[in-house]
Amino acid sequence: MIREVFMPALSSTMTEGKIVSWVKSAGDKVEKGETVVVVESDKADMDVESFYEGYLAIIIVPAGEVAPVGAAIALVAETEAEIATAQQQGAGAPSAAAAPAPSPAPASAPTASVGLQQNVSRQNGRSVVSPRARKLAKEFKVDLNSIKGSGPNGRIVAEDVEAAAGKAQPAPVQQPVTVPAAPAPAPAPAAPAPAAAKPAPAPVPAVALSGQTVPMNALQNAVVRNMEASLSVPSFRVGYTITTDNLDKLYKQIKSKGVTMTAMLAKAVAVTLQKHPLLNASYVESAIQYRADINVAVAVAMDGGGLITPVLQNADRLDIYSLSRTWKDLVDRARTKQLKPDEYSTGTFTLSNLGMFGVDKFDAILPPNQGSILAIGSSRPQVVANEDGLMGVKRQMQVNITCDHRIIYGADAASFLQDLAKLIETNPQSLTL
Repeated sequence: MIREVFMPALSSTMTEGKIVSWVKSAGDKVEKGETVVVVESDKADMDVESFYEGYLAIIIVPAGEVAPVGAAIALVAETEAEIATAQQQGAGAPSAAAAPAPSPAPASAPTASVGLQQNVSRQNGRSVVSPRARKLAKEFKVDLNSIKGSGPNGRIVAEDVEAAAGKAQPAPVQQPVTVPAAPAPAPAPAAPAPAAAKPAPAPVPAVALSGQTVPMNALQNAVVRNMEASLSVPSFRVGYTITTDNLDKLYKQIKSKGVTMTAMLAKAVAVTLQKHPLLNASYVESAIQYRADINVAVAVAMDGGGLITPVLQNADRLDIYSLSRTWKDLVDRARTKQLKPDEYSTGTFTLSNLGMFGVDKFDAILPPNQGSILAIGSSRPQVVANEDGLMGVKRQMQVNITCDHRIIYGADAASFLQDLAKLIETNPQSLTL
């Protein structure tokens, strides 16, 4: 029997996928549950495993090419004798890759559809391995189970395999510059005021942009689709000035314990949302969907273009130290495209922060299926007068909330911002309880 390997849907928003690499080559034996191919969805790279055993007869969509969800990307023959028939069947498909000459086969064989299971967690007791590391392990005949990974979350990377094989790491090859497309009007990178800012991707030299048209990557295209959908939602914006002296003082006291400013802001927002469930809700078919959990998504810029929103799930229930550790883990895996779907698609409220760039204030575009997003500017010293007319210096930041006007009104947004400001200004210590 010849089975069709199709492009799987790795997320609810995925319409096409890019083949990052084939772990198996044409003619290789395939075991049930064994990784066959690594696919790039619009948010992450994922190992895809076979449900069946057999032989990878022919690769229809080679590494680096894109195929729509459900399209055939390879054929698997149940027996070695059926490889030739599978090759003939797949030879007429677009972008069919050449395969080694197999043994003679019968004139025909039944064809069935085969599913591939995605190894989303890439853990569950198994080693987490990068595609390049897996390829090198096969080349150097290194047992991956004997290697302790040095990458994020113990991920086995190419350098680990080379070290285990006794091979010197090759000199780095200068890669061609990837020119990011013009940024979509979207939420921006997630790093708060200077203390917690994540480094931005290195800018592309202006000369590299001259006269070039550069295709968008899968993540950038996903951002485009989401933003076009978001702009069809009637929304409004409300701004507020928050004094951050007490929050900054608390941050200096506890940052040595691994606390990040992003986690503090997310926690402050989550605690405030407990009093304002409407701001955590979303519009669904002439109804308001109130969420059972408060999951704060934070926008993070990705190297090479695009952005992703890792989600701090149940941010109101976690202590600030656990929240900070979770955030660091999410960002590390987001930048290596290893997030699971529920770690970037379950947000109920989003934060977007341009404070690291010294931006005073900005407006953010509402994400799909959410009712609110909060844009945070930088915290900086300001000369202010009190009610008695006395002048003084306080650190202040500008925040702007964008809301879905179908379910949230101006007074609702203003009340939320008032309570958020009160928490940050007068009782930030409660965030550590």
